[in-house]
Amino acid sequence: MGIYPPSLEKLIEQLSRLPGIGQKSATRVALYVLRSDRDLAEGLAASLLEVKEKIRFCSTCHNLTDDDPCAICRDGRRANGSICVVEGPGDQLALEASGIFKGRYHVLNGVLSPLDGIGPEDLTISHLLRRLEPEGIEEVILATNPTTAGQATASFLAGLLSERHPRITVTRIALGIPMGGDLKYMDQMTIEYALRTRLPVTP
Repeated sequence: MGIYPPSLEKLIEQLSRLPGIGQKSATRVALYVLRSDRDLAEGLAASLLEVKEKIRFCSTCHNLTDDDPCAICRDGRRANGSICVVEGPGDQLALEASGIFKGRYHVLNGVLSPLDGIGPEDLTISHLLRRLEPEGIEEVILATNPTTAGQATASFLAGLLSERHPRITVTRIALGIPMGGDLKYMDQMTIEYALRTRLPVTP
């Protein structure tokens, strides 16, 4: 038997199932909701249900959307011949927030991971290939994360694209030492890529 009433215990249990939220954090959130106005609980419950009912994957880029196709895929100004390939919706949001990239995106919804049984057929790679010709894509920017799986996925895509679409330029986002970084705190992979992708210095 828990120390809290059953309904509160149930809320704590449900909250603790969320990633990054342990028992203590779940208890703190549950108690905050309990102390707050009813409007907060009703708004939270309504938002959770609305997300489950309305949010789906864009049939074109496979990003999260409540309209299909999503706003970026519908925007004719974004059809500039470039497409940026990312692992997940969070990566797309980070790039979009920078305001620099003005093309379109393609979300893989994962990375290749043979040990976990995730192969090319488990990602949206086939959908990416089908987009290239109809959308007049001239450059594919590979923006997978600089992890072992992310690098393997980028290498696989680069080989596949060069074989099937040799006219398309395939680029990879730059990797290396971040601005304000300190070499002695960098991992080996970061330093290796920084050296491999070094650029000439102009005065």
